[in-house]
Amino acid sequence: MKIYISCDMEGLAGVTSSDETNRTHADHAFFARQMTREAAAACRGALEAGAEEIWVKDAHGSGRNLIPDGLPKEVRLIRGWSGHPYSMMQELNQSFDAVFMVGYHSMAQSAENPLAHTNNMRALWSISLNGANASEFILNSCTASLEKVPVVLVTGDEGICTQASKFNLHITTAPVTRGVGMSTISLQPEASAELIEQAAYDSLKGSLEDCYLPLPATFELKLAYKHHADAYRASFYPGMRQIGPHEVVLETREYFDVLRALRFVV
Repeated sequence: MKIYISCDMEGLAGVTSSDETNRTHADHAFFARQMTREAAAACRGALEAGAEEIWVKDAHGSGRNLIPDGLPKEVRLIRGWSGHPYSMMQELNQSFDAVFMVGYHSMAQSAENPLAHTNNMRALWSISLNGANASEFILNSCTASLEKVPVVLVTGDEGICTQASKFNLHITTAPVTRGVGMSTISLQPEASAELIEQAAYDSLKGSLEDCYLPLPATFELKLAYKHHADAYRASFYPGMRQIGPHEVVLETREYFDVLRALRFVV
């Protein structure tokens, strides 16, 4: 069994401020260890369930947050950013049996995490897919579906875990933190790791096929920018049109077109 893990940072236990997710800030060091602790726990659960190969994408910020020697020897670690439109799911292909999303967070315009956002929090108010506000879980789940790989585990804040369960009740979730205004209420580091390890094991003992999310036939991508000039600039991307001072839209039958647009206009 071959497992792919996409690991973000804003949904880790204890993360409350953007300083803690920025590798140039002193607060980052502890939470880099926590990111590694939670990713390693997911790996251990997968190995206990029979996984033989695990690929982990450091999918936050610089892509250089996870501490390599804190992960099991079976892991192949993807650091940095290649520029491929799969982005947080770089190197995912049909050879994988399942996807884990670790440290994920609530979407833009939600209140379940002080750092709630989708994609680029500095540039965008929100990303909408087929008329619904989209999270990174939604966008990356569609990428997994493009490669016909089921997302079986989501860990992070309560908001994103609730969304994952509503999207597909067969997805196993492990909420380790909850946002209240600009504060968080989180499990302790070791407790979060224990919860994630057990959830990872459980997720691979169920029916993986039940977690597969079929793609819709068509896609409407709508981007709401914080600055009107960014929307104007994005409107020149092939197929993209401006529908308001801050908004652009792209309509397509291919999900890869959505990913390619996000790579170049965000």
